Amino acid sequence: MKDVVLAIDLGGTRYRAGRALASNPAAVETIGEWPAPLSRRAFLDLVASQLAELGASRLGLGVPGLATGTSCRWVPNLPYLDGLDLGTAFPDIAIGLGNDAQLALLAEIGAGAAHGMRDVVLLAVGTGIGSAVMTDGRIVSGSGGGACSFGWASADMADMGDDRHGWLERQASGRALDAAAATIGLGDGAGLVEAARAGHPAAIAALQQPGRALGTALAGAVALLDPQAVILAGGVARALDVLEPPILSALRRQLPPHLRAITLRAGQFGPRAGIVGAAFAGAAGPGWRNHHG
Repeated sequence: MKDVVLAIDLGGTRYRAGRALASNPAAVETIGEWPAPLSRRAFLDLVASQLAELGASRLGLGVPGLATGTSCRWVPNLPYLDGLDLGTAFPDIAIGLGNDAQLALLAEIGAGAAHGMRDVVLLAVGTGIGSAVMTDGRIVSGSGGGACSFGWASADMADMGDDRHGWLERQASGRALDAAAATIGLGDGAGLVEAARAGHPAAIAALQQPGRALGTALAGAVALLDPQAVILAGGVARALDVLEPPILSALRRQLPPHLRAITLRAGQFGPRAGIVGAAFAGAAGPGWRNHHG
């Protein structure tokens, strides 16, 4: 019997699921996308039904928050997940659970833009901002799974902070791009990017602040870690062509000469990085952090 993985990329607003064979997780096939469930019961029921439908013996799940082992610890956009142990909920299923950005990096290491590298920073910009770091060939998790929570980076000493959303996330996430679009009469961030790509001056100007915020905050990470590249994943990866100039300008302005050669890369999997990473994690099981590099 084939070893089937149910791969789930759970964002703050969307739930994406796919099917893969454990022997070839990079070839995950998307089976659908739905609004994120609104309660723990609805989430567990949806996962259970999909496991049964696929005949899956493995589950890979990326969440926009902190996870340790098979337990969700803190998921600010989906607080009903806090404290949920998937191992208890699905005792007969091999589970690979992790932060969505770490799983996106796992995908890029396994079969994407970070393949063959040993030092990389990944920034996943979607509803919020996630991030992950590989240093010397290993994904950094920290003492409680919360390392590299880059959406909380700040370049504004006057900012008063927020319990659920970091400074950078408030400046440059998908929601921030939606807000920037509204200031010039556009419907959302995707429309803003398309307008900038078409050369509209107001749209290009509206992207300068989010781009400068990303670049300024990233300079600290590059100075600390000296990565080979910074990879942009998530939906904003598709906008790198218009965001790269303000990001790189701010980034290089805050770095010493020997670090200014840093490059930005779009993740190979783009907005699918999370689901591909979930497939890799599900294929490896609870020890997925030891199956990369």
